[in-house]
Amino acid sequence: MKKTTISDVARKAGLSTATVDRALNDRGGVTAANRQRVFRAAKELGYLPTEGMLPLPTRPAHLEFFIPFAHNSFMQDVARKITSFASSLPLVASCNVTALDGIDPDALVAALEGLPLRTNGVGVIAVDHPKTRHAIRRLCESGVRVVTIVTDVLSTPRSAFVGVDNLVAGRTAALIMGLTSREKKGSIGLFLGSRTLHGHQQREYGFRTLLEEQFKHLTILPAIETRDENKLSQPAMERMLRDTDDLVGVYCVGAGRAGIAEVLQAAKGKKRPFVIMHDLTDATRAWLAEDLIDVVIDQNARLIGEQVVIRLLGSIAASTPTLSLKNIEPRIIFRENIPLV
Repeated sequence: MKKTTISDVARKAGLSTATVDRALNDRGGVTAANRQRVFRAAKELGYLPTEGMLPLPTRPAHLEFFIPFAHNSFMQDVARKITSFASSLPLVASCNVTALDGIDPDALVAALEGLPLRTNGVGVIAVDHPKTRHAIRRLCESGVRVVTIVTDVLSTPRSAFVGVDNLVAGRTAALIMGLTSREKKGSIGLFLGSRTLHGHQQREYGFRTLLEEQFKHLTILPAIETRDENKLSQPAMERMLRDTDDLVGVYCVGAGRAGIAEVLQAAKGKKRPFVIMHDLTDATRAWLAEDLIDVVIDQNARLIGEQVVIRLLGSIAASTPTLSLKNIEPRIIFRENIPLV
């Protein structure tokens, strides 16, 4: 997709590129009528995208993102969507994604030490930890806008959080699990990535509270923290299948999904529990189609990638750093309604 240039805007407005440049960068020497012509042409050509009433900067911004890839295919997908969308916007001068080695706060703090001085906005996927909170506060105090992605970091002056309401996502998982079990008594396996991730805390809390409120015939087994690693989720799932005679359901809050799926694949042909996972990836698509899992609660990597860039640009342009909260609506996906994207 070809980027719209200042020359394109100038041709559309019937003005010189110098006049367009002065108008877009809020410099003097431009009449009110010509300024209006420039902004009308820029918006029509997509040079100045808008998101509702969110203001966006007229000067191209430099954006940096810090995302823990590890073996998490959803995080990788989010990173690709961010770079793809940012590359289509003239308002993004540069967009760099740094892959972090895991969710350890020290990895993020070390990466931020090399942040280019020209940076206007930063997007992070990080644990809610004193070190990350301090790092985000320092960034914001220096004038850099910060947006948290997928999982929030509370008690920081970050501009926005982009992701689903994880409390609602957990309650949704509990409702689906309870409705499918009806009055059948049994145990539910619960796999967490890490409770240091605020999003995982919220999903677990939402799941537990609704299940305890409405489906008292179901008992949640002690939660298993896998740190999103398949080498931990796989043996735990094997033990759960072997040792829990009344296992009726499994809820996987984060990653570490492949380890669970491998065990279910090996046990295929036998009666398996009802399985709910998060995030639509190539792997979860295949597991749905193969009847290894039943439901995916997806937060839409494409929409997250686009919203992160837009919200960062909006926070850079805004007079106050904090934007209103606007969560992404989760998608409930079964094997019969798997979307193309």
